Amino acid sequence: MQSLELKIPPPLIACAFAFAMWGCCWVFPSIDLSYLARISLALFLAMAGGGFAVAGAVSFRMASTSVNPMRPESASALVTTGIYQFTRNPMYLGLVLVLLAWAIYLSSPGELVGPILFLLYIDRLQIRPEERVLAEKFGAEYRAYTDKVRRWL
Repeated sequence: MQSLELKIPPPLIACAFAFAMWGCCWVFPSIDLSYLARISLALFLAMAGGGFAVAGAVSFRMASTSVNPMRPESASALVTTGIYQFTRNPMYLGLVLVLLAWAIYLSSPGELVGPILFLLYIDRLQIRPEERVLAEKFGAEYRAYTDKVRRWL
């Protein structure tokens, strides 16, 4: 599995999961939810996810550090302000929320597996390798940050 670490851009992985979820909605039975409730909840979660992701990217830009998830070693600063005071991974959390919104929009309980599998994938093949690099690069400062702020929420 190490050969896949930090190799595929997380937004591309999220798109692949979204596409697979759409394909699976033809297999799993749907739940009869009111269209308004389904759309409202999906939009709320998608907007929240987008907000987390944008806030994370803006914090990186304000710190003048790399946003490239494929090259965590290129980070020039450890960002601990803004949204990073509440979650260490706002951009990934945003992608999970968008996938959850998509699952709700598709209205099939089987689709809820998609965001969970994405979370497990991104945790193992993206976040943990990033954290190893950041711990090596920023040392005690990064360890203190991880002691204070949760990985997700």
